[in-house]
Amino acid sequence: MRAPDFWWRAKPSLLSALLLPTSLVYGAIAAGRMRRCGEIAALPVICIGNFTAGGAGKTPTAIAVAEILAASGELPAFLSRGYGGREAGPLQVEPRHTSQDVGDEPRLLARIGTTIVSRDRPAGACLAVESGATAIVMDDGLQNPSLVKDCTIAVIDGAAGIGNGLAIPSGPLRAPMGAQWPAVDAVLIIGEGTAGESITLDAKRHGKRVFAGRLVPDEACLVSLRDTRVLAFAGIGRPEKFFETLRTSGIVVEETRSFADHHAYTAAEITTLMQLAESRGLTPVTTEKDMARLSGAAGLPTWPALSALPVRLRIDEEAAFRNLLLRRIAERRTRSAST
Repeated sequence: MRAPDFWWRAKPSLLSALLLPTSLVYGAIAAGRMRRCGEIAALPVICIGNFTAGGAGKTPTAIAVAEILAASGELPAFLSRGYGGREAGPLQVEPRHTSQDVGDEPRLLARIGTTIVSRDRPAGACLAVESGATAIVMDDGLQNPSLVKDCTIAVIDGAAGIGNGLAIPSGPLRAPMGAQWPAVDAVLIIGEGTAGESITLDAKRHGKRVFAGRLVPDEACLVSLRDTRVLAFAGIGRPEKFFETLRTSGIVVEETRSFADHHAYTAAEITTLMQLAESRGLTPVTTEKDMARLSGAAGLPTWPALSALPVRLRIDEEAAFRNLLLRRIAERRTRSAST
């Protein structure tokens, strides 16, 4: 689904107001669900989530968290619902799995470390134990009550924030903020913007630690693109964010094409993009998530000229961020040893 523009306006629109009764019902159900008691996993659980529908940078954050844990001597395993995939799991992602099997994000995560896909999160946590992991990094799931989290980080896009502050369908919130604030331990604001500044103030009022970070594109890839004219396309939460990253990096973006988040590309769409690039003499580039969906997908034409722009998360005050994660893991193990 492509997020409607009115979600991200600072003030609710007329359409938001018309949808408000449905939002109140949705929000009440979501808030009630979040209050349910979950199962305690055998391993510490670090949850990377966000307040809203759509992309905020959860997957790069999950990768950064796993790398921090690995550097600290842990053996992290990613746990994902596998959005967009047909496999319910629990299963461990292997090279043979396509995005149609397990979703695009798990394919990216599996490049970094052990990745479990399971719509039943407690069952997935059990498989993580069997895989030899010492900690679980849950990609998404802030609003999912099935597992008790030992540390929850809410990732926020600094430019978009929480939009108009209303619940789906009037706005982008997955649940009312009053239900979500108690569920998080810290927020990580990625990128700059007044929306992020507003969330920072709100987070501090709720006694939450605030961290800042930015997505840094791969320099070698940027160098290879700088002498070319580019066709950029993306099917992510905010495609324009990807396009702006290219432009601010000095890339000449001649054409852009936007698709809905987790978009399943058709052969006709890829053929059209290929023809556009070839007729205009443009270099095609997309995101890693889109490339994960395209790679190995049945029925799609091969496109050797297509490349992806990798990005990595850099966290300000990374030492403090690391200390928070490791402290919560240590506290969980102390509790487990005393019971």
